[in-house]
Amino acid sequence: MSFLNARRILVAATAAVALVSVVQATDISGAGATFPTPIYSKWADTYRKQTGVGLNYQSIGSGGGIKQIKAKTVTFGASDMPLKPDDVKESGLVQFPMIIGGAVPAVNIKGVGAGQMVLDGATIASIYLGEITKWSDARIKKLNPKLALPDTAIAPIYRSDGSGTNFLFSDYLSKASPKFKDTIGANSSVQWPTGIGAKGNEGLANMVTQTDGSIGYVEYAYAKQNKMAYTQLVNKDGKAVTPSASSFAAAAANADWAHAPAYYLILTDQAGAQSWPITGASFILVYAQPQDLAATTEALKFFNWAYKSGAQMAAELDYVPLPESVIKQVRATWKSEIKGVPALSEAATAAKRM
Repeated sequence: MSFLNARRILVAATAAVALVSVVQATDISGAGATFPTPIYSKWADTYRKQTGVGLNYQSIGSGGGIKQIKAKTVTFGASDMPLKPDDVKESGLVQFPMIIGGAVPAVNIKGVGAGQMVLDGATIASIYLGEITKWSDARIKKLNPKLALPDTAIAPIYRSDGSGTNFLFSDYLSKASPKFKDTIGANSSVQWPTGIGAKGNEGLANMVTQTDGSIGYVEYAYAKQNKMAYTQLVNKDGKAVTPSASSFAAAAANADWAHAPAYYLILTDQAGAQSWPITGASFILVYAQPQDLAATTEALKFFNWAYKSGAQMAAELDYVPLPESVIKQVRATWKSEIKGVPALSEAATAAKRM
């Protein structure tokens, strides 16, 4: 091999390594809520194919996502429990909603299939307080007069990690039961008086599937993917409703994002005959003054693409895309509150990098 050819090979190899480094450097890092993981994964796969930019998302729960963004170890955090406006401001963060979905109670009772059992918030609260211990309890029978209920012990399953799903579920139960509100309350991490803990939506879904007589709460996509027997719920209007994209959308229909500082809105127990009572938004947290401007810009490009091109994928997994008016509001928030990032419009498209 001549010196010239060897030099050409070395230069080509060096360029290839540099290209790989550039591609790797543009990958987006985030951590947090397990609630939106199915749609974030689907978006990320499509986005990588279109742009060459990947998403390294750690599905560790909302509490972990908040800790990591505050520790500046990721470009964005994701949480289903929105931070209060004062906390957002004091932390130097910008918060905005990304997607809307629903959490569902799921049971493992022999002979009970998806959508066959009806429960309400007060009854579920009594189960998690340890007051209702058998599936044959009169209060459950009253809600299900035509359902054959066994005299099986109830095994409540709860999230052991700090999570937005915990927050949505405990917030819903706090609104349904004064005793639950006073003794347990609503938070991403609470002290459950009874039951078995499991980590993440994935872990909780697996635990319910493996435990006879159990009840748990998971994001709807996990319930469907794992063929879990999710229940109907009696909503604020006294109507028994089934979880679906349309019932999540009904709960979110009257959300007044325009007058919510830092987009702080809780969508549980909303009025409306069709409203699913455990509906929530998943939120993104980034710094107002990014430590790594290029990384934050890449993240916002991904979110902008997801708003523009990800609605159909979201619907396929029974998530509810944000209304266009809210998306425009979020883009305006990026422009006014995040320093140094370029304006991203509805017309923006992902540039091909492959």
